[in-house]
This record gives sequence, structure tokens and C-alpha cells, in this order.
Amino acid sequence: MPSLCHHLRDANGRLGPWLESMAPEPGRSAMVTPEHLTALLSELLRTGAALRATPIPAQGFDPDLDSELARYRSHMERLRDLLPSIHRHLLLERARLEAQRARVKAASEWARASQQTI
Repeated sequence: MPSLCHHLRDANGRLGPWLESMAPEPGRSAMVTPEHLTALLSELLRTGAALRATPIPAQGFDPDLDSELARYRSHMERLRDLLPSIHRHLLLERARLEAQRARVKAASEWARASQQTI
């Protein structure tokens, strides 16, 4: 079974690029795909389970673990800062999908009405 330090190192290695890819350009919302969210949630759940299952020694006992914990904390703080932008992006996407659904419904109703008049 991998050590907590090894698990955190792997998680940090995945979280960094994901968070970077989601980071918005200035003045824009974060770009998030369902795959991003699925991968991110899966990673957070796995890492959370590992952190709960393993007692964390006092700071200074394992410098490598301290470093990985600090890196993970930094990733979580960055995610916290990205959440409002992610939320905005998801709201915009929801509005776009609802508008598209309304267009499809209107076209369907028009087609149905056209069939009845023929």
C-alpha cells in the first residue's frame, strides 16, 4: 500500500495540471468540462479517504509529507478561488442549454403543426 506521502505526491501531480487547465483568462469564467469535474471529484474523494485513513504525524516529523501536504493545501486554496468562476461557467452553460432546448421545442411544435395542416 502506498504511503500517504506517495499518494499526495501523485494527487498533487494530477491536481496541478487540472487546476491550471481550468483557470480562467482574465475577465472570463473558468473553462470546465464534465470530464474535468468528474476527474477532480474522484481525486478529491480518493485523497480525502487517504487523509482520513492515515494519521498525520506532527509537522517536522516527515519533511516530504509536510511538503506534499502544503502543496495539496495550496491546490485546495486555488480550487476554492476558482469555484466562483466555475459556478459562473456552469450557470452560463445551463442557460445556453435551456435556450437550445426551447429552440428545439419550438421547432418540434412547428413541425407538428405543419404536419397537421398538410
